[in-house]
Amino acid sequence: MQAIVLVGGEGTRLRPLTNNTPKPALTLVDRPFLAYMIEWLAGHGVTEVVLACGFLPDVLREALAGEEERAGVRIRYVVEPEPLGTAGAIRFAADSLGDDLEDRFLALNGDVLTDLDLSALLRSHDEHGAAATIGLHPVEDSSAFGLVSTDESGAVLEFLEKTGERRPGEVNAGMYVLTRAALELIPPGENVSIERDVFPRLVGNGLYGLLLDGYWVDIGTPERYLQASWDILERRVATRVEPTGPDVLIDPRAEIAAGATLGPRAVVGPGCRVGAGAVVTGSVMLDGAGVGENARLVDSILSPGATVSSGAEVAGVVAAEGEEITG
Repeated sequence: MQAIVLVGGEGTRLRPLTNNTPKPALTLVDRPFLAYMIEWLAGHGVTEVVLACGFLPDVLREALAGEEERAGVRIRYVVEPEPLGTAGAIRFAADSLGDDLEDRFLALNGDVLTDLDLSALLRSHDEHGAAATIGLHPVEDSSAFGLVSTDESGAVLEFLEKTGERRPGEVNAGMYVLTRAALELIPPGENVSIERDVFPRLVGNGLYGLLLDGYWVDIGTPERYLQASWDILERRVATRVEPTGPDVLIDPRAEIAAGATLGPRAVVGPGCRVGAGAVVTGSVMLDGAGVGENARLVDSILSPGATVSSGAEVAGVVAAEGEEITG
């Protein structure tokens, strides 16, 4: 089973965390964010992952070094010459596979942390003989997502992309089963949206959806990045992460001074330093970040190498790489 994963975006809503790191390569708790998706895909029988890259592809490749062996899948990297939209990127990646492309394959947005049942989505697709099947997820506020309505059989009746209206509903979860036939609706080499340009044309012509309940979150903002971190540590989503304590993960290569307080809710990465009397709560410290003596870090994210000066009190901050915060 093949999966094409769209990872070409610049992650602008997560800046400054993504100034020098593509969002899929950003560390989430203890591993690159995309590693969670690759492990999840492997758990549902995917044997080859094709990454449709755009922004800083070499950084992503370096971050995922060794992931093929860890997850037991083959990883291919395909770099778009220019932004091609969601459908255009899928077509570009599929064309790069040539005859190796299977008749039925998965296509997914690469910015979601989830444990939804992909195997059920594949079974539903096969049972209907569908041209394309969309994974759906229930939300209370659908304003920022594609809202999808289906009939009792699962056939899609209407597809509304990001209406802006606050209402509950079943939204496009960014995971699809596609066929080679569906690819023919995507002109090669053009910037095309699968949500706006392709799926509406398939309504009534083999487009199905399946509601998948479980954990699903787009980590596209600092607030959701933090929430995803705590959901992993508190086991609201199935992952391979092993916390070092209740709602806390401290890398063994971090230096924690006596008298420092970590948590509730804290991630302290490799090479980080926390001084005596410091408090870190509701916060993530990425590689090599530091908090000085008697400082207080609350509900914040420190990019690699960022530091908080001794005695400073910092709350709700997202620090850039190497930034020094004096309070």
